[in-house]
Amino acid sequence: MKRITLLLLVGLAVSACAKRPDAIAPVAMGDAFSSLSCNQAQSMLNTERSTLATLSAAQNTAANNDALGVFLIGVPMGSVGGGDNEGNIAASKGKILALENRLVTC
Repeated sequence: MKRITLLLLVGLAVSACAKRPDAIAPVAMGDAFSSLSCNQAQSMLNTERSTLATLSAAQNTAANNDALGVFLIGVPMGSVGGGDNEGNIAASKGKILALENRLVTC
């Protein structure tokens, strides 16, 4: 019984770990930026790429902390400490895709 409980706890801890940025799917934005001018879209795209790079670095840190925390004490420390940026990364990736689609017509 103790073994089953331990396996369940380990499974829960591992499933709570922060994902790597490349494993996070973008949120669909459709044509949300279709009303922007080409210059506005390019400017926003540059800004969003910088934002994504910053978020990705923080997410990698959270994933590393999670892996270390689970290994040492069985708790995903990066996610527990609020370091998981999965939602923000998904939104940022979606914005980038939508902005790139807008710029295709420029």
